[in-house]
Amino acid sequence: MEAKLKLMTLDDVVWYHLFLMPTEQVHFEKEEVLQNYIKKILSHLAPLLVQYIWQNQSFNLSYKPRKEDVPAHIGGATNFGDNIEDEWFIVYLIKTITETFPELVARIEDNDGEFLLIEAAEYIPKWLNPESCTNRVFYCRGELYIIPLPQNPAELALFPAGSPTISQALLVLSAHIEKCVTSKSVQSCVKQRIKEYPEKISSNLHRAYCYVPAGIAVVLKQHPQLIASAVQAFYFRDPLDVKTCSTFKTFLPETRVMTLVTFTRCLYAQLLQQRFSPDRRSGYVLPSPSQNHYKAHDLGMKLAYGFEILCSKFTTPLESKNPITKDTLWNGFLMSLKKSDYFKGELEGSVKYKELLQVAENYFQQSVATPESSSSYSSGEKIMSLLQSIPYSVEELRKEEDSLPPEDDDSWLDISSEKLNQLLRDASGQSEFTSNKQEKDDKYDLSEVTHSMKAFISKVSTHEGAEVPWSSCEAPVQFDVQSFTTALERILGGGDDNDDDLDTDDLEEDENYLNNSSDSDNEGKEHSDVASAEALKTFHAYMKEMDMELAVTNIGKSFSKQKQMDAKEALSPLKDGESDSEGGDNADSELQPVDVDFNLVANLLESYNSQAGLAGPGSNILQSMGVQLPDDHDH
Repeated sequence: MEAKLKLMTLDDVVWYHLFLMPTEQVHFEKEEVLQNYIKKILSHLAPLLVQYIWQNQSFNLSYKPRKEDVPAHIGGATNFGDNIEDEWFIVYLIKTITETFPELVARIEDNDGEFLLIEAAEYIPKWLNPESCTNRVFYCRGELYIIPLPQNPAELALFPAGSPTISQALLVLSAHIEKCVTSKSVQSCVKQRIKEYPEKISSNLHRAYCYVPAGIAVVLKQHPQLIASAVQAFYFRDPLDVKTCSTFKTFLPETRVMTLVTFTRCLYAQLLQQRFSPDRRSGYVLPSPSQNHYKAHDLGMKLAYGFEILCSKFTTPLESKNPITKDTLWNGFLMSLKKSDYFKGELEGSVKYKELLQVAENYFQQSVATPESSSSYSSGEKIMSLLQSIPYSVEELRKEEDSLPPEDDDSWLDISSEKLNQLLRDASGQSEFTSNKQEKDDKYDLSEVTHSMKAFISKVSTHEGAEVPWSSCEAPVQFDVQSFTTALERILGGGDDNDDDLDTDDLEEDENYLNNSSDSDNEGKEHSDVASAEALKTFHAYMKEMDMELAVTNIGKSFSKQKQMDAKEALSPLKDGESDSEGGDNADSELQPVDVDFNLVANLLESYNSQAGLAGPGSNILQSMGVQLPDDHDH
């Protein structure tokens, strides 16, 4: 708990817990059993873990004894820092563990709480919220399970009404796991984020040329994961760190060589985007930015600062470490690597085999053998230990410069607006929706705009606003409680004793009432017709006055006119013997009617296009009427 409280002060931490299903055959809290599972899990995940570069902390597992309501289990915590992919890779690892070991149930959360539910927020049940989801979300058998709330008295015996303890939740999953299955929509949201693993491990790496001191090239060749510590040391440097590196003591600039360094994309972007000018006293001088290898010199200088900062913080003498071969867990770890073709067919004892073996040993010693003390075993100590234990020649490293493989293209750093929109659509699962929308855009009929606008104008508007057109299926339900109650009492014979039956007197009264109301309706209709006729006459008078005022202006020229009638239609009056003068022809052309529909669509499109994708009056009006224009692909 103290360790967890300590991590709670940090941001970007993910916690994961693995519990054994309670059964009569297995002592699910026995330390020996859980420690054995740790060995099996790490051996199974070895091929994935060895090649992965973590941003801050690596995936780690250790035995956690019982504490209050939480039974003994396997647990770990990782600070993933700025690289959110580390967190989702851990989700993939947890899913893989529960698939391989179906008797294990996992819980995973971060500083935000149940982040898996946040990912599927649009599809989770409405009753789930930060207060009600405590100890209800689990990974089991590779799938996500949510313990539901009891919906009726019968389910109170199956599911806890309040927040369950971990022990209660495990008992529910053990007995009624089939009733805790989440919907396919929730499952697909989480799977969408991890579906590209494990292939994404390699695609998320970036290799770049760096002009670094020879010692750094040797260290990174033996321990590639140290690149993260060096980048973080430079990225979060303070003035004291920079002052310490005014003169380099460990990584001298005279020993620099060109090498190919492997970053994660996050680390590469962090290092590349940093603007930094080295101290002249350090001996690091950058060439002109116009030179071909300027970027390699710039990256190498920044890495040299990062490694020098790490080593400057290490002051205690090196302690001798126990040989890794004496660790019983190492044998299973190594066997799993061989089964997964980690050594890529290299013969045992060859140079390449030894290099891969050294990388595996370094990772095992850092993250598996001593996960709890890995923080105390500082990066500076690892770097100094490697420098003292590995002999190297600067001349030999310089000879290898000509045979270096090409570096990766970093054009992925530049994201266009189209690519950004595509990434956002992929993240929200709208790719399929977009393809369907594109098909609809190609067949879009602009007459829909005019029809919707005419329907909108024909509606009533009051001081509360205009009525938006709606279909009959969207009409609000009108329910008169008093009328319904009266009708129901008559049908069922309810009400007072004096009104048990509908006699002839009641029927006669109803007929008289209907006749009277019909007469009054007719009179009201006649008055309404007269009032409407007067209002229409007044309206036409207003319109005539407006036309006279506008006739002396050029406002009419701003509207598009209807096309000329067909020749036959234009000549048909003349065939009937009617004649017209040139003045009449000019008058007809001047009084040519305005194409209302065309002007309406043109003005709406102009307003919509001027919004440049932002909210505005044009899009708001159209969306309120249920009309969504296609994207303007020409702009």
